[in-house]
Amino acid sequence: MRLIRLIKILWTLQRYDLFQILKRYNRTSFLANFITISLFFIPKKHRSKSLPEKTMLAFEELGPIFVKFGQLLSTRQDLIPEEYSKELAKLQNQVKPFSGIIAKQIVEQSLNKTLNEIFSYFSDEATASASIAQVHKAILKDTNQIVAIKIMRPNIKTTIKKDLKLLKFSAFIVKKLFKDGIRLKPQEVIKEFEKTIHAELDFLQEAANATELYRLHKNDSTIIIPKIFYEYCNHNMVVMEWMDGTPISDLETLKKKNIDLEQLSHNGVAIFYTQVFNYGFFHADMHPGNILCSDSGQYIALDFGIVGCLSEEDKRYLAINILAFFNRDYKKVALTHVESGWAPDNTPIEELENSIRSVCEPIFNKPLAQISFGQVLIKLFQVSRKFNIAVQPQLLLLQKTIVNVEGLGRTLNPNLDLWITAKPILEKWMKNQMGWRGLINNLKRELPYMSYTLPSLPRKFADSLDKKQILIQQNERYLSLLKDYRRQNRLLFFAHFSRKICLRFTTFSKGNF
Repeated sequence: MRLIRLIKILWTLQRYDLFQILKRYNRTSFLANFITISLFFIPKKHRSKSLPEKTMLAFEELGPIFVKFGQLLSTRQDLIPEEYSKELAKLQNQVKPFSGIIAKQIVEQSLNKTLNEIFSYFSDEATASASIAQVHKAILKDTNQIVAIKIMRPNIKTTIKKDLKLLKFSAFIVKKLFKDGIRLKPQEVIKEFEKTIHAELDFLQEAANATELYRLHKNDSTIIIPKIFYEYCNHNMVVMEWMDGTPISDLETLKKKNIDLEQLSHNGVAIFYTQVFNYGFFHADMHPGNILCSDSGQYIALDFGIVGCLSEEDKRYLAINILAFFNRDYKKVALTHVESGWAPDNTPIEELENSIRSVCEPIFNKPLAQISFGQVLIKLFQVSRKFNIAVQPQLLLLQKTIVNVEGLGRTLNPNLDLWITAKPILEKWMKNQMGWRGLINNLKRELPYMSYTLPSLPRKFADSLDKKQILIQQNERYLSLLKDYRRQNRLLFFAHFSRKICLRFTTFSKGNF
């Protein structure tokens, strides 16, 4: 089966004439020519389109896994040219739904009960369908609660496993054949993709992600997170509260409902930056398909398979970077990259500063309302090629989400000034993290650990002294043995030397007589 899949991939790549990409490089041109000649009989498609456009269409034809991989690559402008990332960003997860009869069978097998025992209603047709799962509407029999049931596609795990093996093999070839293969880290990219796709396949983890965001935003009047019904959740399905709302991209309907689009755009930015800096836990798949708007103007978030997590250090360096960017302090940005470990220690600060300035100044010469921080991050990732800066996975998710949030915000409000909304959140967070407020907050956070560790410090100090004394004694023994060994070597050398002299003297004496 894997061979058949490989043949299909090669067939598709040839149909879209994508082996032209390999012909541009000396080390792969022979291979590309060989494959092209071998598959000469395959008719070409879309001859008039550009290579980036044909790449997007080929990924689309190869199915759900390649669509998702293309979406990941679209965020990696540190790896691929800008024209390719723009085309790959157009890839959508819209996939034909599988049969409602099969969906019902999966639910019954997962819950080990008939539908009639659990639901008073279950939709025959899917209300939404994507590459990994589809959603059906239902009503719980016991409570009359309307719910959304997300059901995993049959055999999707097997399909993903096969395609991942082929992608890993391709990554190995890229690393060996391409001059830039080591810096591109293709195998690490596939590992990152594998981690993301497996996270989306773990429906219990998705349920936990939704519950965490529900808890964090419980008192937030600007966003609604659906409640999870864990008693019906498992690895194949998630059951959550049904959400009625208008797709966030349906501007005409939102206007008819008198939704304040300008306020909605500012709320979206505030929600995102609050998740990032206050919680360090953010919804990382905030494209328009996953966002609804309630009739009262609240965001409704859906699909929690992909989330991002930031450590306190990540948040601190990120906040410093963002503030430094908008203050045009590029030296601070360069220094922060090295201090955080994002850039190698031997990175020339002045050169990095000048490179960052060269890509950022054209952006910051625009009015603040037109500045895209997502674009700033993309340009920064492009600079990373030159300085061998390994882009952090958590920052890639962040960059992708920022682009989505900015795009969504400016769809709702073309004059959206992100900085007006984001700056107060960043500055408040910085004040709470640094200075005397930050000191007090950090002490409060560390107090439980200090109360546990402080009483044991004298004992640990005494233990360390004992260990140090033992090491000293061991070292003294070692030096004593070494001294004895050297003395014995000298004696042996002297004895051996004396024996040779005696033998020569004896031989000389016999010769004279």
